[in-house]
Amino acid sequence: MSQLESNVASGFEVNLDLPAASKFERERRAFRRLLPKLLPTYRGQYVAVHNESVVDNGSNRLEVAMRVLHKVGNVDIYVGLVTDQVEPLERSGLRRELAAWRATP
Repeated sequence: MSQLESNVASGFEVNLDLPAASKFERERRAFRRLLPKLLPTYRGQYVAVHNESVVDNGSNRLEVAMRVLHKVGNVDIYVGLVTDQVEPLERSGLRRELAAWRATP
């Protein structure tokens, strides 16, 4: 039996302190937690979450985000689509453009 197997068999446990979640991550988690209650009222719309509460909604993600940032300033918020379907993955293209820029001689 290896040392690792011995440690696992004897109940060896490692506890690591996780870093505190960022404000953005807390807002994202709040959105996920609130989602079941949001579905009847906001289905198909985007909602902005700030301080773990819904602060705005609308049909255009960017417009919702800009309205909230205009009201509360340059702080982390989360804007998510209220749906019971998996949201499509969105990419900004920034990484692709930076890679092409770096490759330019």
